[in-house]
Amino acid sequence: MRPVFGIAGYVLREAASRKFILAFLIGITLILIVLSMSLKLEVLDGALAATRLFGKPVQTSIRAVDVALRPLFQACSYVVFYGGILFGIVACSDFAPSLLSPGRIEHLLALPLQRWHVLAGTFLGVMTLALCGAIYGAGGLLLIFGVKTGFWTAGPLFAAGLACGSFAAVYAVMLTTATLVRSAALCAASGFLIFVAGIIAGYRTSIARVFEEGPSRQIFRGVTMLLPRLSALADAGADLATSQPLQVSSLQALVGGVVVFGLGVLAVGFWIFDGKDY
Repeated sequence: MRPVFGIAGYVLREAASRKFILAFLIGITLILIVLSMSLKLEVLDGALAATRLFGKPVQTSIRAVDVALRPLFQACSYVVFYGGILFGIVACSDFAPSLLSPGRIEHLLALPLQRWHVLAGTFLGVMTLALCGAIYGAGGLLLIFGVKTGFWTAGPLFAAGLACGSFAAVYAVMLTTATLVRSAALCAASGFLIFVAGIIAGYRTSIARVFEEGPSRQIFRGVTMLLPRLSALADAGADLATSQPLQVSSLQALVGGVVVFGLGVLAVGFWIFDGKDY
């Protein structure tokens, strides 16, 4: 596994040298700092009595802290989930194409590495970057509200974990695309397509009613059954972030579907990469 970690470390070093990703992390930090300095919450016996944002009072009735913060945690969960995946698609689209570029890939294959080490290390490096970003954003938000209100919950961190798991399935498609065409634009396009398809798959039951009963509805159900249900995971993440009962029938089945899809796509990518001549 040492070669895999070596490739993953190379991906992380390359990510650290990119100003775009550095600017994104600085932006998250500034948002957290501004939020912590401008938001004042008055908590009395576990109830939110008053809220001030940038010094101005926000109209709110006295409510329990956990109830008052639910809309905010829910909104942040969706932002972390959808925004994080979209940013990951754009920011990580050229990692694999650059690693597989002419000259560099020949050099890597000349080293004592197996071919699957290159793809596995790239995938591991990108997912490490995604996990650190999600934990940093969600953990910072959790820390701010925990200190200000005394209400601590690990829900946002669980939601961030689901977001990373969903991005893993998306990036598996992008990485496999890179083994076919060494183009960052096409990798990003494939990631965006599977992202949209996963959102549709999450609402497959309600969308299927739009189709007339017959072959078209059965084809739609069959295709969406194979896709990861990303929007359903986003809803589950929002429920976890707000410490509410899950609306999905089985979170384990959703996560298992994403894992199976991602591993299946990665297996195809390994097979294609192993058979290519460089």
